[in-house]
Amino acid sequence: MNKIEIKHPKDQQRLRRLALAAQGLLQAQLFGRGLSGARKAIEHLGYVQIDTISVVERAHHHVFYNRVPGFAPDMLHRLLQRRGIFEYWSHAAAFLPMEDFRFSLPYKEAIKSGQIHWRKNPDTKLMGELLARIRAEGPLRSRDLDSGQSKGAGWWDWKPEKKALEQLYMQGDLMVSDRDGFQKTYDLTERVLPEGVDTSTPDMAEFAVHLVEQQLRCHGFATLKGLTYLRRIKGLRQAVKALVDERLSQGQLEQVSLGSELFILEAGALEQPLPRVNGRLQILSPFDNAVIQRERLKAIFGYDYQIECYVPGPKRRYGYFCLPLLYRDEFIGRMDCKAHRKTGRLEIKSVHFEPHRFDQDTLTAAFAEAVSQFCRFQQCDSVSLTLVQPGYLKEPLQSALR
Repeated sequence: MNKIEIKHPKDQQRLRRLALAAQGLLQAQLFGRGLSGARKAIEHLGYVQIDTISVVERAHHHVFYNRVPGFAPDMLHRLLQRRGIFEYWSHAAAFLPMEDFRFSLPYKEAIKSGQIHWRKNPDTKLMGELLARIRAEGPLRSRDLDSGQSKGAGWWDWKPEKKALEQLYMQGDLMVSDRDGFQKTYDLTERVLPEGVDTSTPDMAEFAVHLVEQQLRCHGFATLKGLTYLRRIKGLRQAVKALVDERLSQGQLEQVSLGSELFILEAGALEQPLPRVNGRLQILSPFDNAVIQRERLKAIFGYDYQIECYVPGPKRRYGYFCLPLLYRDEFIGRMDCKAHRKTGRLEIKSVHFEPHRFDQDTLTAAFAEAVSQFCRFQQCDSVSLTLVQPGYLKEPLQSALR
């Protein structure tokens, strides 16, 4: 089996560019523009994670913003209504391309059969009643139901009807047919699926082929662990390993070692010409596909990143919702900010830069341009900046933002 050891900085730089190019973050319009670009982007990426945090524009919109010029948040809703995408679970709640629907079935069937427990002790009687009601009366929102019990914000405090609807959704009896913000509308799966969608359940060998090819397409390369990132389906890891071993022995795949990590990639991928980097600075979401696997991020880019909204306030180093900053082919810092939409102001609470080798004036201009565009994306028309590390960059950045 062919194995390449990455030691020289130039080789590691090629690895970085391969990863960013595969994610669509080097090319300005890899997927095109607008609605059609958004559809091509999600078909390439395989999923886009849904998140509820709203201090800045939602993560599922933010991912498209960085890849698709002309993207607007309402486009995701239009794709959902036109059945170009569907909601389900990837490694987390996500939008997925409708063409990949059949690969959601193994997880649904594992939940339905009890191999995977989504919720302890689901109320099967209530589930049956709700399913019958939806079948007879049509789509249903959880807000349409009121048991008089607690209506807390967290899943642990959901009312019984909401838990029952989510169980039916997770095990595949229901799908999300529409949504108003974060209020889902549920309907029978057979009424949501467009005609012609493949509904045959893949076996583990088919699932492994889909997953390996998808991950190599959207990441460029991956570890064995990364290929099945947070997927708990019985037998999937073994099937993926068997497929990778077979393709390695046939010379279709090769291995690259970087420190303690061993990555798998298409044979010859590192020899292919890669797109040049551009001068854009990009502000990414903490849930962006390119950064969500934190161990991978640290191994490839030397970027140690943690989202701190789940960390107690006094223990935070960088802020509640720090956004990774990507410049050329390096992660050069993080920015904690909040969009005050009522007053139209983007508040940058702090910017922390990593040690870097870039020209200060060029980087400052790129930062200011990125913030200006990001401001418009947040529907803000002014920006304030409070803390900058290192401190000597504060005045140049404030001046550039003015």
